[in-house]
Amino acid sequence: MTVLETTGLSIALDREPLVRDVSFALDTRDRVGLIGESGSGKSLTALALLGLLPAGMRASGRIVIDGRDYLGAPDRQWRRVRGRTVSIVFQEPLTALDPLMPVGRQIAGPLRLHQGLNRSDAERRAIEWCERVHLPDPARLVRALPHEISGGQRQRVALAMALACRPRVLIADEPTTALDVTVQAQILALLDELIEETGVALLFISHDLPVVAGLARHLLVMRDGRLVESGPVDDVLRRPRSDYARQLVTSAARVTRLARPAGGGEDR
Repeated sequence: MTVLETTGLSIALDREPLVRDVSFALDTRDRVGLIGESGSGKSLTALALLGLLPAGMRASGRIVIDGRDYLGAPDRQWRRVRGRTVSIVFQEPLTALDPLMPVGRQIAGPLRLHQGLNRSDAERRAIEWCERVHLPDPARLVRALPHEISGGQRQRVALAMALACRPRVLIADEPTTALDVTVQAQILALLDELIEETGVALLFISHDLPVVAGLARHLLVMRDGRLVESGPVDDVLRRPRSDYARQLVTSAARVTRLARPAGGGEDR
């Protein structure tokens, strides 16, 4: 069943096109990777899917969520689906989280907004979610401010916030880029576990082909604001059709051969 679908999505700043004619669909339990170099339009596409484009940017086309076109809808309608139907995890949790609010209250916020829980029930659920994302001593950690915990722990909090209301779509926009390699591997393993457990459809955005290939089943390749290739991950890796996709596959293979295996470690 299709949960989210874009048709002819285009984004412009004044008269300058930034994203052009992007179309794809996310079905229940889909795992789709969106890959491309910096500036290719990946993050703008993600923001458009939540009605969060910066001021001055205009989108056209269609963004259909559960059968309803939300493109151009007022913000009060978008607020009903953000966090409840479609959630997002951003690249840098330290800037995504409120620096002055304990992390437990930030996890509890969507639960109170979308599920109508009272404060005590929402805070209890926040502790449960901290346990589910494998945070240490959840009853204590929920009282911490974001700067008092590590980067890996902050991203676990962000995952708990995004999934607390059981959305049908999770957008992960470069969620491990700001972390070191060891912590990155831990967060990716956790994300894989949570996606499988909750059944949420995943749109995973990255410039790192091996990372995307490890999580996604279908791949979208973006360049200069356009989708230049789309297909099952194995097909794109083994038989890329576009020159750009072939360059990505060749570069990723070269980096993988040169990379040293990472050892275990704790969140930093």
